[in-house]
Amino acid sequence: MLGTRAKENEMAGLWLEEFEVGQVFDHPLRRTLTETDNLLISALTHNPAPLHLDAEYMKGTEYGRILFNSCFTLALMVGISVNDTTQGTSVANLGWDEVRFPAPLFVGDTVRIETEVLEVRESKSRPDQGIVTFAHRAYNQDGVLCAQCKRASLQRKRPVAM
Repeated sequence: MLGTRAKENEMAGLWLEEFEVGQVFDHPLRRTLTETDNLLISALTHNPAPLHLDAEYMKGTEYGRILFNSCFTLALMVGISVNDTTQGTSVANLGWDEVRFPAPLFVGDTVRIETEVLEVRESKSRPDQGIVTFAHRAYNQDGVLCAQCKRASLQRKRPVAM
C-alpha cells in the first residue's frame, strides 16, 4: 500500500508513537571531514570567508589552520541522524533552533552524532501526524562537543491497519 511500510523494516525511521522524551540515539555512522567537503560547501554556498579557504591567512590566527565550514557541520549533524530517526516517516523539517558551535572542527576530525528526543506531541491540525523536537549534538574524535541544535520534525503516525 502506498504511504505505509509494506514490511516492518522497509524504512528505517520511527513513527511518531515510537519516540519517547529522553530517548537518546548514539548514531553508529561517523564521518571524517575532508578538505574537499569544506571547499565544496564553501563554494556551493558562495562563502568566500578566508576562515574556510585561505590556509596562509589562517596561519596568523589563534587556530593556525582552516576552520571547517559550520554550514556543513549543521547539515552533517542532522543528516547522520536521519537513518535512525526520520527516514521515510518524516513529512517535513519544521525548523532549527539554538544552533551553536562551541568548539571548532578541522579537516581530518572525525565527527560522531548523538540525538535526544526533547518533545513529542500530536499535531492539532493533522490527525495522522505529530511533531518531534530533537536535540542533535556533534562531537569530535576526542569527545569535545563541537556543534548542537534543536530541530522540529513533522512525523507520520503509524498507519492504521485495515
